[in-house]
Amino acid sequence: MKKLERMERRIQSLEAELKQKQTPPSDKSAQLAAVPASPKNANAAVPSDKPQNPPEKPASKSKPFDALTPSPDKPILGLAPAPVAGLSIGAYGEIKFGAMQNPAANGQWQNGFDAARFVLLPTYAITDNIIFNAEIEFEHAGSGFDADDKLHGTAEIEQIWVDFKIIDQFNWRAPGIDLVPIGYINQHHEPTQFYSVNRPELYNGLIPSTFFAGASSVYGTIADGLSYQVQVSSSIEDFGGDFGLRTAANTVPAFPAGYTAGIDGLNALGFSRPVRGGFAQLNDTLAYAGKLDFAPAFLPGFAGSVSAYYSPNVTPRGAYADNCDLRGHTSVGIFDAEFRYRVPQTGLELRGEYVRVDFGHPENLRANNDTDPTNNVGKSMFGYSGEVAYHVPLGTVLNSDWEAVPFYRYTYENLQTGGFAGTDVNTPTGAGQRQFHTAGLAIFPSPKLVLKATYQRVIDKSITGALADSFLGGVGFFF
Repeated sequence: MKKLERMERRIQSLEAELKQKQTPPSDKSAQLAAVPASPKNANAAVPSDKPQNPPEKPASKSKPFDALTPSPDKPILGLAPAPVAGLSIGAYGEIKFGAMQNPAANGQWQNGFDAARFVLLPTYAITDNIIFNAEIEFEHAGSGFDADDKLHGTAEIEQIWVDFKIIDQFNWRAPGIDLVPIGYINQHHEPTQFYSVNRPELYNGLIPSTFFAGASSVYGTIADGLSYQVQVSSSIEDFGGDFGLRTAANTVPAFPAGYTAGIDGLNALGFSRPVRGGFAQLNDTLAYAGKLDFAPAFLPGFAGSVSAYYSPNVTPRGAYADNCDLRGHTSVGIFDAEFRYRVPQTGLELRGEYVRVDFGHPENLRANNDTDPTNNVGKSMFGYSGEVAYHVPLGTVLNSDWEAVPFYRYTYENLQTGGFAGTDVNTPTGAGQRQFHTAGLAIFPSPKLVLKATYQRVIDKSITGALADSFLGGVGFFF
């Protein structure tokens, strides 16, 4: 639970600042010396070559996965001391540019630029044990779709909640918007946490990153190197169309208008994320998720997690097939297992992940009942990936220790397995069976900044092939 741990580090810094303000000047230096550099389980989700016990020699400054511990007087955005005691603001973002094949243009290469996102991370210690956190995101250069300034983006609240820190083993996150604890990158999607320009492919549909919802959870540390989170949230929905077309009764558009599937054999769960604004949910289902993060002390440099998500029903109100037949309930379960291993005393890093999605009644999914035979969904979807990277110190440049990380990642997805059922003709094109070969270089002038270059080759089983290769560059930051 890396995001929790980063926030705990920020929280500890704020707690230290508050205690300093209540401590006589003569005692402040002693109290500062007693502030821990990181929370008890900072290594629980972070692969590094540092042993779990105190290291014999200082770790390199350039490791991008080392814990970043803010100082007690961390300024707002690096500009000035915080005017309000207990307030801290971080940020992350990424800029992308390069060339991609466009399948809609028969694979023609087209150049582009994208101010992909800029995110603000305000944290405020209401008391020592009650902490407010939020994540406010601006995507694709802003909000709106304006033909004059060519702006097409969003401004949204990706996270907002209040933590009640009770004991290490049990804490409560009050209802708010929170990341669903499934997989690793969904909770740690800052651009310094992965090496490719785009997020790993398993998080572009099988896990609909960024996957967040109205939710409440409990979390804590079970033992050294083992932590958990259990969450209840709004469910995903099998509705991916224009929300302005829903009825006043919060049902899908009345027959025969039709509507777009939120789950399909081409985009997986990519358009099924829960509603977060207004009482506009199209079903009344609650979903449940849980995650275990582990970093065993007997295996330094190794970390991983297992997680699961279950919704008893993703069918929206009034769901129907294009022959007017009403559709019944469909349950969805997601399972994820992943590991990260930085081999001690070397630059070698290995990662692997497996994701599986199962459907209780795929015959009720909209994709199997929309007269489109190319996007059908079977009983399950799955994907897996393996990645190898090597950390190469570049020495000190501009008063900072630089590091280069060449990497290669292989990913396979099958979004159209057997078991199709419904009113559609079952003639999948093979576009849902994909391979991704992703290679590139990430250069870290600092653990807080990364420069990236990535080439990706995409292969699928369709007649023409995927026609979706890309060569991209990127700049990412997180502080």
